Amino acid sequence: MALFGFIGAGNMGFPLIKAAGATFGSEEVVFTDVSADRCIYVSNETGVPHLEDNNSVVKQCKYLVLAVKPQYFSQVLKQIKKQITEEMIIISIAAGITIDTIKDELFDNTRIVRAMPNTPAMVNKGMTGICYSRDDFSEEEKKVIDRFFSSYGKYEVFEEKLMNAVVCANGSSPAYVYMFIEALADSVVAYGIPRDKAYTLAAQTVLGAASMVLETGEHPGKLKDNVCSPGGTTIAAVKALEEHGLRNAIMKATDACYAKAVELSIKK
Repeated sequence: MALFGFIGAGNMGFPLIKAAGATFGSEEVVFTDVSADRCIYVSNETGVPHLEDNNSVVKQCKYLVLAVKPQYFSQVLKQIKKQITEEMIIISIAAGITIDTIKDELFDNTRIVRAMPNTPAMVNKGMTGICYSRDDFSEEEKKVIDRFFSSYGKYEVFEEKLMNAVVCANGSSPAYVYMFIEALADSVVAYGIPRDKAYTLAAQTVLGAASMVLETGEHPGKLKDNVCSPGGTTIAAVKALEEHGLRNAIMKATDACYAKAVELSIKK
């Protein structure tokens, strides 16, 4: 009997399996995936054993992490419903799938943690938003859940009504950051900086700037102002970013992301 079981070992499931194995011990984690090749790869990388099917995983764990895409969620819940017990806790990381949707597919008394992690979990720099169903969780269970979500980065607890916004803030946004890094690197490659060094310059700067926000507690606007010397290069660049709509583009991206999350919630 393992502590954690995972259904799904894709781009998001894999880093969580890796973190759980490192934190709780590989013997306390089992998983499965639709791809046999993926199962072998993840087991080789993490030391965590894989099982042959979804029901085998459910029978072997207390905390069941559903790391499957929203469009396959209902199908998976129907497969495993008969194996779910009152002692289990379901952790869902599917965007747009509500706690009520899961309860409707399983049972009213199913205990659920809805979560939205992100891919930087692969390097233990993940950020996760979570919410609990309105059920009883023991202090010991909450300690295990805390250790799990802390094992690959940071997490914050929210009301469920905010979870679609959490998707925008951390679930999808790494893609925008990668686009920014790529664009910044491309722009200086045009001036002659080698591409590998351009990526290092841009990525390390993003990492450092983010660390400044987290570690100093200063408002991002103030930190921005600290870089902008009067009449200097940075304020000239900031002016150009404002003229070309950087803030508006990000807010429009968030609106599109939020609308899609709501659509997934309605479709169930």
